[in-house]
Amino acid sequence: MTYVATVGLEVHVQLKTRSKMFCASPVEFGAEPNTHTCPVCLGLPGSLPVMNHEALRMTVLTGLMLGCDIAPVSKFDRKNYFYPDMPKNYQISQYDMPLCPNGTVTLHDLAYPKDAQKNIASPDKEVHLARIHLEEDVAKSFHFETTTGIDFNRAGTPLMEIVTQPEINSPEEAFAFLTTLKQILIYGGVSDADMEKGQLRCDCNVSVRAEKQTELGAKIEIKNMNSISGVRRALAYEIRRQIAVLERGQQLEQETRGWDDAAGETFLMRTKEFAHDYRYFPDPDLVSVKTEGLVAEMRGRVPELPQAKRARFVEQYQVSPYDAAVLANDLNLAKYFETAAKRAKKPKNVANWILNDLQNALGAAGQRIDECPIAPEALDELVNLIDSGKISGKQGKEVFAEMFATGKAAADIVKEKGIQQLSDLCAIEVLCEQVIAANPKPVADFKAGNVISLNFLKGQVMKLSKGKANPQLAGEILERKLK
Repeated sequence: MTYVATVGLEVHVQLKTRSKMFCASPVEFGAEPNTHTCPVCLGLPGSLPVMNHEALRMTVLTGLMLGCDIAPVSKFDRKNYFYPDMPKNYQISQYDMPLCPNGTVTLHDLAYPKDAQKNIASPDKEVHLARIHLEEDVAKSFHFETTTGIDFNRAGTPLMEIVTQPEINSPEEAFAFLTTLKQILIYGGVSDADMEKGQLRCDCNVSVRAEKQTELGAKIEIKNMNSISGVRRALAYEIRRQIAVLERGQQLEQETRGWDDAAGETFLMRTKEFAHDYRYFPDPDLVSVKTEGLVAEMRGRVPELPQAKRARFVEQYQVSPYDAAVLANDLNLAKYFETAAKRAKKPKNVANWILNDLQNALGAAGQRIDECPIAPEALDELVNLIDSGKISGKQGKEVFAEMFATGKAAADIVKEKGIQQLSDLCAIEVLCEQVIAANPKPVADFKAGNVISLNFLKGQVMKLSKGKANPQLAGEILERKLK
């Protein structure tokens, strides 16, 4: 029997604000435990919340980037539950009037895992969103051998929850959705979306059903995923597990599971037959939010998004769609390329150097593009030296290695090493004549139709010039003289 998987994601995004959602305590990753707290985020009696307007702005901006409707009026609610990491015994969240209903995320080819990019089931698939709402994060628990410690530094941090419709049909599509979403969030400057720092976390709801069955299967939730590759592995395992249960003639029940990355399997956390009653009600300490002014303000902050940047790179710089996608995949890489290509005669050649030599050198050095020792303008200078024929491509690689190691300018290195390419027609003609005179057999072979002999003769010209002759000119002059 053929089965269909259906996945919905609940993505929690920590916003890039300096202070918490309802108080002035700072947001700082890695600070000493319980040093960034105050009566409000500790839920002490008598303390009152005050809204972080920048968090509201960032949520509206995210909604605009993702094509959401922006609710004209939104409110905050109390979501009541007891848990050790929730100091007030309720969480300030949004329920029936979220800031941003609807919206879409379009999955692009390079967002999929590399091993899945040649077999994409639905290219340019649109995954629709149910909502984006804003809430406060909870504290963080640390489980030791016999005790548990709680760090309230994270309690109260502004948190967006982005909820998809159940439209994702494979682990690879879930991977592509999270990759695309993360890229957009970084482009908008609303979050660093660093999963290792807990700035992007994900709950996965997954079910399987027989292909001919219209009703969705039992929903199984996988909690607190903290890596995009982990989401893919967990969904792949869970889909296989659920199919195996159905193949045995057993029934699946709604439950919550965790993911053991080391073991490569999900495990049962708890079963729940019905949704928990959180007894939502409007928070009496917070007024409703009217968004008209926020929307007008944030429209001017919507950046050029990755999809538009990819299209512009192809049109403006004549790079291939694939190269444009790789360059736009990282915002800092895209900025580096644009700066380098601004005055370039052949922007595509600049892109080739960035995507090949520069990326390889950075990878070997364990550096990011924003740590690159070669300024983008300096790379443009190197490429222009090659394109103008002043140095050869081979010499360019030698100069590039020196630039990466020392940070020196390309022109200075060329001058120091005396490696400027010989492009003087008269001088190269003299060299070609000497080579023709000294190599009668290869000359005869070429005239007899053996075109490979020309490469040998060209190599002799390069040898005679100590590698400085322009190889293209040398080939053209030899061919002309041997006709």
